[in-house]
Amino acid sequence: MMLRTIWTPLAPTPLLWLAVTLIAFVLGQAIQRACRRSPLANPVLIAIVLIVLTLRVTGTPYEEYFAGAQFINFLLGPATVALAVPLASNLDNIRRSLRGLGFALLAGSLTSTVSGVAVVWFMGGGRDVALSMAPKSVTTPIAIAISQEVGGVPALTAALAIAGGIVAAVVGQTVLRWFRVDDWRSHGLAAGVAGAGVAAAQVAPLSGLAAAFAAIGIGLNGLVTAIVVPLLAVWCPFK
Repeated sequence: MMLRTIWTPLAPTPLLWLAVTLIAFVLGQAIQRACRRSPLANPVLIAIVLIVLTLRVTGTPYEEYFAGAQFINFLLGPATVALAVPLASNLDNIRRSLRGLGFALLAGSLTSTVSGVAVVWFMGGGRDVALSMAPKSVTTPIAIAISQEVGGVPALTAALAIAGGIVAAVVGQTVLRWFRVDDWRSHGLAAGVAGAGVAAAQVAPLSGLAAAFAAIGIGLNGLVTAIVVPLLAVWCPFK
């Protein structure tokens, strides 16, 4: 009760929730550094937990939070485009890897899309859930746009895209190392295709080459998925 009494005068303050979001992410980064940069201590996941707890404790509805923090949502697009910088710096490596890159990208995109729909079908879900699940591996703005076009639920798609990105960021590098995959090109492409921006942010500081291939994964996976999902929606076995 006392906390809410203190919080009430602050709630209308412009950019309050933007500041809360940034502070939560900085705390997430500090926790990850304290954990020796363990992927399990993902700063995005930590920030989400901290913000949810703050909303619950202060009794703030999500709509009010989003109204104050929506500038970060706007920055999703520019942040994705900014990956073009390491992409331009590694063009020679990319040209030498085009054949393998194409096969890996197509395999990853199709596997993610079809597996999402298959899981919903196996669990007895409906058409709207299946079409919300299909674009889950692409970056959030593209995933939302695809979901809207094919009849999915954009809010559900956004949640699945963020959750998938966090999972890929947490376990992606570990799984690849289990299979003795040490090439940064593979790590970057896998992060971009499977986890979009969240996973790409995990590998980008580790290697410029990984950042470049993550950028390719994000961009081209979005393009392939935007073509595949509408075609899949036509043949979707759900009613």
